[in-house]
Amino acid sequence: MEAEKQQRNEVKGSKELKKEIGLLEAMTMVIGVVIGSGIFFKASTVFKNAGTPKLGVLAWVIGGIITMASALTVAEIAAAIPKTGGMFVYLKELYSEKWAFLFGWMQTLIYVPGVAAALSIVFVTQATYFIPMTGAQQKILAIFMLFFIMIINVLSTKLGSKVQFVATIAKLIPIFVIIIFGLLKGQAHSLSVPVTAGTSMGAAGFGAAILGTLWAYDGWIGVGNMAGELKNPKKDLPKSIILGLSITIVVYILINMAIVNVMPVSKVIASQKPASDVAVILFGNSGAGLIAAGIMISIFGAMNGYLMTGVRVPFAMAQDNLFPFPKFFGKVSNKYVTPINAFVFEIVLACLYVLSGSFDTLTNLAVFVMWIFFVMTVGGIFILRKKHKDLARTYSVPLYPIVPIIGIAGGIYIIISTLITDTRYALFGIVVTLVGLPVYMAIKKSSNK
Repeated sequence: MEAEKQQRNEVKGSKELKKEIGLLEAMTMVIGVVIGSGIFFKASTVFKNAGTPKLGVLAWVIGGIITMASALTVAEIAAAIPKTGGMFVYLKELYSEKWAFLFGWMQTLIYVPGVAAALSIVFVTQATYFIPMTGAQQKILAIFMLFFIMIINVLSTKLGSKVQFVATIAKLIPIFVIIIFGLLKGQAHSLSVPVTAGTSMGAAGFGAAILGTLWAYDGWIGVGNMAGELKNPKKDLPKSIILGLSITIVVYILINMAIVNVMPVSKVIASQKPASDVAVILFGNSGAGLIAAGIMISIFGAMNGYLMTGVRVPFAMAQDNLFPFPKFFGKVSNKYVTPINAFVFEIVLACLYVLSGSFDTLTNLAVFVMWIFFVMTVGGIFILRKKHKDLARTYSVPLYPIVPIIGIAGGIYIIISTLITDTRYALFGIVVTLVGLPVYMAIKKSSNK
């Protein structure tokens, strides 16, 4: 044990990450990561499955309730265990080191760089609205954007969080413009008009609509990865999760109400870009440019948030001597006091995924497994309450145990639905995750030696 402690101390070194993130920056990380491109494109899928505008809006409300139930629950865990690494730390403390490693393995090698690669490609695809580009030029710009975000965050975590704040405010401007003008100037189409052509009516269709909203609400838990860099994590972490997600839920509900207020629902479900079409109706062709710019800012903010929070997972794993080459990945830059090597590693992987074009497949593999770990994390509240009564509490989940059960039920619904609809990806995701087991055993063997 003494040898292991000494090795971990050597990995951590004398430098630690600075505690320089306040409540406002943490809250904008939650909003910035959750609100990516989905808010501009997801409406057609949700309303198509729901069957009527009223049920479509209700699906967003129910999806928000399920997500908030998870957030209220995880907020108690985050306040009790306010350490850098987020879910990795929660799984390690509440379950076991092995479960935490498997989560971190999938998150580090596939999910974070894969999502970042996907977002960078969508970003440059939107940029072609203003500047025509070939496929090769788009990949070059996507890689440039990834390195640009890395440089910002390596220079200073504070700078990265400020960029996140500005990007979040900027992305909300076109969204609020659509909400205000859509609700005030729309033609007030009936919310009860059924849509039969090409829709999935009944409970199955409504369930599919809720599933679509739950995907759109994903990403808020990432702020926990940076708990060790918050000025007052015990208080600010639960506040940032709850406040940030509350704002996101209200924005999602209002913009979807605005969309169906401006366009008949039949046209909404037939559109590949309903928010852009609504902007054209409200403001003419200049509206399309407004939304294209808004989408680019929104995706940039999501990309920055995913990478800023995601790189803390391999860093935290290396600090615990639970990642290959721990001294390398656990290094904190002497000059900038940021996890430089972990950031470089994630960016290089993301660039490789951009060049290979395989990031969609990789993220599809990872998403199913991520939700298994997410349900485990929410369920961890029962372990926390039973086995860790000694931990100080600055926040407790309300209406316990009803609220955690609602969050767990929503997560299980996503897992079962994905297993039924994407069985191949789900099983491959499990296999890729289990590949981490021999890696974990090799690391422990090396550590013991």
